[in-house]
This record gives sequence, structure tokens and C-alpha cells, in this order.
Amino acid sequence: MNDKLVFLGLLYFVQGIPYGLQSSLLPVYLRGAGHSLTRIGFTKILYFPWVLKVLWAPLVDRVGTKRRWLVGTVSGLALTCLSSAALAPEGHIWGVAGTLLAMNTLASVQDIAVDGAAVGLLKGRGELGLGNTAQVVGYKAGSVFAGGGLLAVIDVAGWSWMFMLLTFVYAGVALFVWGAPVLDDETVRGQQADGGRKGGQGLDAVWPWRVWRKLLAVPGTPWTILYVLTYKLGEQGAVTMFPLFLLDHHMTARELGFWNGVIAMGFSICGSSLGGLLLAQFSIGALMRRVFVLRTVSMVFQSSLLTVLEPSPLMKGMAVLSMSVQHFLGGLITTLTFTTMMHCTQRAEESIQATHYSFLATLEVLGKLMFSALAGGLVDWFGFQVAFLFFLTLSAGTALHVWTATFTGALREHQLKDQPK
Repeated sequence: MNDKLVFLGLLYFVQGIPYGLQSSLLPVYLRGAGHSLTRIGFTKILYFPWVLKVLWAPLVDRVGTKRRWLVGTVSGLALTCLSSAALAPEGHIWGVAGTLLAMNTLASVQDIAVDGAAVGLLKGRGELGLGNTAQVVGYKAGSVFAGGGLLAVIDVAGWSWMFMLLTFVYAGVALFVWGAPVLDDETVRGQQADGGRKGGQGLDAVWPWRVWRKLLAVPGTPWTILYVLTYKLGEQGAVTMFPLFLLDHHMTARELGFWNGVIAMGFSICGSSLGGLLLAQFSIGALMRRVFVLRTVSMVFQSSLLTVLEPSPLMKGMAVLSMSVQHFLGGLITTLTFTTMMHCTQRAEESIQATHYSFLATLEVLGKLMFSALAGGLVDWFGFQVAFLFFLTLSAGTALHVWTATFTGALREHQLKDQPK
């Protein structure tokens, strides 16, 4: 089990690096250069490959092995970073955008392969909880490394040295995956699956809608689709805009990189880790009911801080506390969510599991991406206070949706007890 966790954690770590660069480093850089919140929000379009990944998920499912896809995509990320080391962000803003777009494209393909490997490697509720903890913690650790750590030292080390470091990180992980023993059984399974695909499953490649009908027919999928599209809406707006409010009124870019990019994200990792431990002891429905209510309460506290515009040590301390609590609960919710998604995927037939999980993960990204792109415009048009009231309303609505589902819907206790232990 430890080998599985190290393998998954390392791959999700390097997968989180592009997100950290774009979500933490790029907005602070652009805001410092005087760009509007609306324009900063529209940079989320660089995440678009994550929305499209469901289109090529069946290809990753059916062509080659997971090892080859993983080595190829991680090696591609290393080459992208190597070419980006020659750029100067001040004079090549479009080159920077192209770099992030390429990294997101490669990382999205890597995500399909590693998710498919995880679905096959993790067995039983205990392994699912720990595996999804490794997924979320690894991804967020990569995000903290890129968006917090590199933001704090980029003024000293420079852009070129930062991307040279990332080149070596990706190259090392590619070599690790090439020799990883946890994928040794994959070749045998792949050969057996190839024999089956020559029959009825070959029709799925010719008629793709057969795959989509199979995806939607998996028990629990309709509710899970609605849930992953909406569960982060209010939180995502707050997490995206509150740091920029602090940048405008209370903190420097360096302070924000430390407190939001490192400390608050550290709390997020702690929340994700705790989620895996709690899942081994308690039902997912009971956990989700309580955590979603706590998140709504924390957003009330954070929204109240928007009325304070004068800088003070007390306000700065309250802001750090607010971000830390919000990220802690957000990390906990993310682990619970991805475990719910994997529970749902394991009910699908094996030939479409990677595609099914990628489909759910794509919708999860789509929900966050669309709202993040609009959040800056809401703040520019209506102000921070009105926008955060809207974020709070969305968060409360999601809490009610989850609360209802734990008693009468897809999260009823007996449905999750049917999973293998």
C-alpha cells in the first residue's frame, strides 16, 4: 500500500505545479502590473484543456498502457519547462500564456492516466480514503511548491532558474514512473483487455455515444454530476477574490505569497489528510453534512472582514485565520468529494472506469473554472461585499443539497456500505 501511495502522491504533486503557477503566481503578477480583476479572471481560460480532457479520455483508456502515457506526458512537461526558461515574462506575456496552456494540456492527459491507474490500484474503502488523500495532498503540495514557494523566491532566483528547477523535477519523476513496480501487472491486464476490445467493445470506438450512454447509466452518476458542478461555486469565488482584496488593502505580494500560498495551503493539505483518516472511521454522509455547514459559517466570518479597509495587525491576523480555516475545510471537502467520485466510478464496468472518472473530474473542473472566470467581473461590477453575499448564498445552497442527499438521495448510508471493504 505504501508503494501505491508514494506513486500516486508523486504524480499528483507534479500535476499540481501548473495549477499553482497559474492560480497563485500569475494573478499576483498581473495585479501588480495593474490589470483589472476581470482580465485576471479571464486568464482561467488557460485551464480549458481540463474541460476538454473527457474527449480524449477514451483514447487513453484504449490505446497503449498507463505507464507509457504517464512517462510521455511528464517528459513533455519537462521539455515545456526547459523551453520556457528562455522567456522573460515582462516582454513575453503571450509566451508565458502559451507555456501555461501547454502545461495544462499535458497535465490534463496525465490526469486521465493516473486516475485510471488509481481506480485499478485502490481496493476497498480504506485504500480509497488513503489513496484519495494522497491524490489531494500531493496535488496541493505541488500547487504550494509552485504558487507559494516559487512566488516567494522568484524575485531572487529569477524566472529562468525557476523553470530549470521544474525541468529537473519533471525529468526525475518521468524516470521514476518508467521503473515503478506498481504498474508491472498492467501489461498483463492490458493484453487481456485487448482481446476483449476486439469484440463488442470495438463498437464503442466507432460509436462514441455508446460510451456516453454507459457512463450515464452507472448508478449514482446523475446526482454526482450535479454535485461536482456546484459544490465549490461559492468557495471558489471567495478563495479567488479574497486574496486580491487583501492585496488591494492590507498585504504586499510577498506577504500574500507566504500567508495564502504557503500557510493557508498548508492548512488545506492538513484538511485533505484529515479527510482520509476520518473516512476510515466515519461514514462519508455524516462527514459531508457537518463539514459543509462549517464551510458556510466560515464564509460568513470571511465576508464580515470585507467591511474593514484600514490596515492593522488585527485585521491581518483575522484575514490569515479566515484563509486558513477556509482552506482547511476546502481541503477536507475535496478529499470527501473525490472519494465519492471514485465510489461512483467503481460501479462502472472496468473498460470505461478511467473515462467515467475523467468525465466526473472534468465536470468538477468545469464548475470551478466557469465561476472563477466570472468572479472577478462580479467584484468589478458590484463590489466585494455584494459579490461575497452571492458567494455565501451559493455555499449555503450547496450545504442544503448535500444535507438532503445524505438522508434521501445518493449519499444515504446504506449505498456506500455496499462498496467493497
